[in-house]
Parts: sequence; structure tokens; C-alpha cells
Amino acid sequence: MSVVYETLQHTPGTDGVASAPTVAEPAVALPVTAKRQFNVKDKLGAVMRWLIPPILGLAVFVGIWALIAQETSNLPGPYATWQSAEVLFAHPFYDNGPNDQGIGWNILYSLYRVGIGFGMAALVGIPLGFMIGRFKFLSDMTAPVISLLRPVSPLAWLPIGLLVFKQAEPASIYVIFISSIWPMILNTAVGVRQVPQDYLNVARVLNLSEWKVFTRILFPAVVPHVLTGIRLSIGIAWLVIVAAEMLTGGVGIGFWVWDEWNNLNVAHIIIAIFIVGIVGLLLEQILVFIAKRFTYE
Repeated sequence: MSVVYETLQHTPGTDGVASAPTVAEPAVALPVTAKRQFNVKDKLGAVMRWLIPPILGLAVFVGIWALIAQETSNLPGPYATWQSAEVLFAHPFYDNGPNDQGIGWNILYSLYRVGIGFGMAALVGIPLGFMIGRFKFLSDMTAPVISLLRPVSPLAWLPIGLLVFKQAEPASIYVIFISSIWPMILNTAVGVRQVPQDYLNVARVLNLSEWKVFTRILFPAVVPHVLTGIRLSIGIAWLVIVAAEMLTGGVGIGFWVWDEWNNLNVAHIIIAIFIVGIVGLLLEQILVFIAKRFTYE
């Protein structure tokens, strides 16, 4: 025996007399399969909206490249470059001597130099940025030096590095160090200065040590600025190493590009351009992921 529930509503009419009772219509529930179809369609639409713009941009880029290649006799087009890349990456880690090594070794050597120079810059630049932001006297003392040296072109430091270190390897690392240190110093110092003064006043009232002020107040607040400086610095370091290796030689992506130019292998130069861009993008995305994980809001 089924029971039917009806909701009766008595609404007044225009003449003040209650109108006839009305029965509320039951809500129509969609079947579970229909809901799933709607969810799938929504997700598919979101994925398509995310994929179509970059795919369209790449298609336009490749199309323009192909048109320019048709009008330029010595410039390989997308298909010819792809064929060269297949041959190049078939054996990326071959080793036929110091001046003939696979593209994989050249990338790893460049990343090694970037890692050493960038790591040294982080070890010096981040603590120095904290001190500059924390102490006004030190900030005023270092401001003219930073303002003078920061705009200098990275390659202008290379002769100084060769003069001091007498070797190409440490000179390249020195150029990366001196070029990537400034964003970390400046962003860290700005982050320290933006910490609310009330926090520091409370620390002074509680008679906290400088170490506790750093670990409990400054560091959590400044982490986003530090990571922004690191992202800027790693991009600069990866750009600088290509140019530095062109001048210093040895194994590395920059030297490989210059060597391929001497061999008039333009397809490999184009491949190197894509490699530099992809590696730089991956480094930046890794740091973006880390920044999201350690951002305190």
C-alpha cells in the first residue's frame, strides 16, 4: 500500500477569499547516469578549453616557421628539423672524446654548472638579503654597490673570472653566481621589509632572540619572496650558461650550439633552441610547484 503526500497551499485571492488548494509539484530528480553524463561533458569541456589555446598557438607558430623556411633556402623547416632530432636523440649519450659527445652529456654538464653557480648564489644571496632587509644601516651601505653592479651584463664578468681563476670551468660558474645573486638578495630584502612592524614590536616586548625572530616571524613571512627571487635567478642562470659556454668552450649546450654553427648544421641549432626553452620551462615549473607547497598565507 503506497502513501501519497500532498502539500496543500491556501493562498488568498484578489477578492480576499482563499483560493482553492493547490498541490505542490514534486521535484524531478535526474537519473544517476544522466548526472554522470553531465559531469563527463563538463570535464571534457574544461579540458578542451585548456588544451585548444596552446595547441592553436603552437600550430600557428609551426605554420609561420614553415612559411619562412620555404622562403629561406638555408633554414630547415619543421619536418626536416624533426628528422634531425630523431637522429640526434637516438644516441644522446655517446662519447667519442672531449669535443664529440652526445646532446645528453652537453645538457647534463650545463645543468651541473648552473647547479653549482646557482647554489653558491643562494647560499650567499638569501642570508645577505635577510640581513639587508633587517638592518637599515647595512641596507644603506650596500644599496650603492648593488645599484652599480646589478645592471652589468653577465658576459662582462667573464673576463674577470678568467683572469682570477685562470680556467674556463670556474669562470663560467663565477659568471652564473654573480648574475643570479641579485634577484635573491633584492626579493628577500623586500620581503623582510614588508613584515608588519607590530610583529617585530611584539618580539621585542617578549625579548626574543634574533634567531627566534628569524625562525618564528621573518622566515614564514618571507618564504614567498625568497622563492620568487629563486625563480628569477634560475632563469637568469640558465640563460647565462649558454652564452658563457659559447665563449669558454668545453662540453655544454652553449659550446654545442657554437660547434654546430661552425659545422653549418642549422637544424641542430634550432633543436638546441627548443632544448634550452624546454629545460628552462621545466626548471621554472619545478620551482613554481615548490613555491605553492611552501607558501604561508
